[in-house]
This record gives sequence, structure tokens and C-alpha cells, in this order.
Amino acid sequence: MLSIKRIYDAPAKTDGYRILVDRLWPRGISKERAKLYEWAKDITPSPEIRMEFGHKADKFDWFRHAYLRELDKNPATAAFISEIKNLLVKGNVSLLYGARDPQINHAIILKDYIEAKLKK
Repeated sequence: MLSIKRIYDAPAKTDGYRILVDRLWPRGISKERAKLYEWAKDITPSPEIRMEFGHKADKFDWFRHAYLRELDKNPATAAFISEIKNLLVKGNVSLLYGARDPQINHAIILKDYIEAKLKK
């Protein structure tokens, strides 16, 4: 199962393979506490659209479209999706993010994007 989770939430055995999908390291989290297998900076939104978005609910639709365009053009996307596909054969994968809002963040968009690509 592919899931998303705040990196500030305690790690769980059900998380499986834990991947941080933020460009910036989350404040107050040590590498030991994060219990990561990977930090995928290359698959995250660009600083330009991230800053324009500013985690404002009224800009989320704009942000979604901008990030999806970036994912489509990003040369790292195909390899990342292939890696996720291979990892899911072995067990759960958790995409970790640092944003406060569990409903308005890039990890939701990334998860939906990956799942749509895996269904094809």
C-alpha cells in the first residue's frame, strides 16, 4: 500500500519503506528519529511554485496543476515511479512530508499522481 504521512508522526512498522518527499529537511527532526530509507528531493515541487503556493487553501488548485506539470517534465519522475512500483511488490511505502495541513500539501498530489501512473 502507498500512503502519505507527516514526518512528525511517530514511525510505525506498517509504514514500510519510508521516503521523505520534501526538498527541505523538516525542522526539529533528527535523522535517527526520521527512520528514513530515502530522501527524494528531486521529485518535490520547485522552490518557485512552493513559495507561490505558501500552503494557502485558495491556491491549492493552482499549485496542483503547476506541480503536475513539473512532475510530467521532471526527468526523475519515471525512475521514482518505477522504484515505488518495485518497492510496493515487497511491502508498504510511505511518502513523508513536513507540512502542517494533512489535506493541503504536495504529498497528496504526488501520491495521486503515482497511483494514476501505476494503474496504466
